[in-house]
Amino acid sequence: MHLKIVSLMGALLLASACSSSQTGAGTGGQGGLGSGTAVPGSQQDLAQNIGDRVFFSLNGYDVSSEGQATLNKQSQWLQQYGNVAVIIEGHADERGTREYNLALGDRRANSVRNYLIANGVQPSRVTTISYGKERPAVPGHDESAWAQNRRAVTVVN
Repeated sequence: MHLKIVSLMGALLLASACSSSQTGAGTGGQGGLGSGTAVPGSQQDLAQNIGDRVFFSLNGYDVSSEGQATLNKQSQWLQQYGNVAVIIEGHADERGTREYNLALGDRRANSVRNYLIANGVQPSRVTTISYGKERPAVPGHDESAWAQNRRAVTVVN
């Protein structure tokens, strides 16, 4: 009886180890260090090694100095991987009307697009979309959550 229990526990551990080793593969660039080797030119590569998002101030769409540093690295990465096209997603926090936040997300996405183009990325490789407040990255109703939701995300297309 004791041997059956030990065997069952071993099988469960083996099964859980196999399933957890595969969960980082399709995280859409959200994996951290140690979640596997990213394929060069992939979303995971961009997110892990360059950074796939920039953040904005309340009601703002101007790219900050921190955002510029990230976008400088993104433009170099995009020039290295000339066959990669991207979509810039514009997002807003939950405050404001749906219409206002869609327009703000559009301005944020286009600010990022314009910055990348000004740094040598071909315009045909960069498209934009606004999700407004419809896709928060972080749930919550406080400044910490709102700050993380005021963003533009570069997504490999």
